Amino acid sequence: MFENRLTKVYRHISKLARRQHITCYRVYDDDIPEFPFSIEIYEDHVYIAEYNRRHGMEDEAHEAWLDNCLELISKVLETAPEKIWVKQRQRKENRQSQYEKLSTESHEMQVQEGGLKFKVNLSDYLDTGLFLDHRTTRGMVRAESQGKKVLNLFCYTGSFSVYAAAGGASEVTSVDLSKTYLTWAEENMRINGFDTAQHKFVHADVLQYLDTLKINTYDIVIMDPPTFSNSKRMKDFLDIQRDHVTLLNKVLLATKKDGVVYFSNNYRRFILGEDKIEAATIKDITNQTLPFDFQQKMIRKCYRFTK
Repeated sequence: MFENRLTKVYRHISKLARRQHITCYRVYDDDIPEFPFSIEIYEDHVYIAEYNRRHGMEDEAHEAWLDNCLELISKVLETAPEKIWVKQRQRKENRQSQYEKLSTESHEMQVQEGGLKFKVNLSDYLDTGLFLDHRTTRGMVRAESQGKKVLNLFCYTGSFSVYAAAGGASEVTSVDLSKTYLTWAEENMRINGFDTAQHKFVHADVLQYLDTLKINTYDIVIMDPPTFSNSKRMKDFLDIQRDHVTLLNKVLLATKKDGVVYFSNNYRRFILGEDKIEAATIKDITNQTLPFDFQQKMIRKCYRFTK
């Protein structure tokens, strides 16, 4: 059942990817509940995340089952085991099999997207450093950035910042609470040939940073926050359903007239407080920003506001 499904979707999606010259894409995401994986291609490597699910198996039986699955994935995707990277979400990694090395060796590589380069890490974090579902949204930002001042909040590894710089932004400010990700964002800018001195990389808690912004400063703002965050380094905790109206109104204050705010989040039950948001126009662009490899596979919301 799993083999048939994976063969079918891989054949279909890889063909679409080749046509569009896309080399990093998702091929499977929990399509069959008994096989709770997310499987992504990063050029000639495969990244697999196993979702935490009650499977009722003893550890040894689960390890054997997982090895069988990985063998099958290796065969269907025609990828050697040493190029397959496995992450078990919320699960202690104690693998004692031929795939053990996949979890213990560190693997960083550069990949291409939209003619740009990005560093990804397939081994050390739960996420690789490049959120593939925002490929289309990044393209929109690039198309609008010529000569613009851009602010990227919760910037993660700065992929939106790179796209904005590639679109000719006069200045991009990237803000994140993680020094690791901010350094990564700077590196992504550098490997694409952009002068990092021309742009700003701000280590800050976005919730507090918003209160320091001057009004009517930015032409484009990107905000893709976590659903919930209570990092010890934050003054307050973030609950995106509760806090999004306040955050967006502060962002809109810092945006120039006719400026654009892109706002996205992954909360499945998210409801936009539209009547309380002080924007000239509000457009739900969720469907038009979902790439071909995420159709019906991902619940995330994306909106475009104008000041």
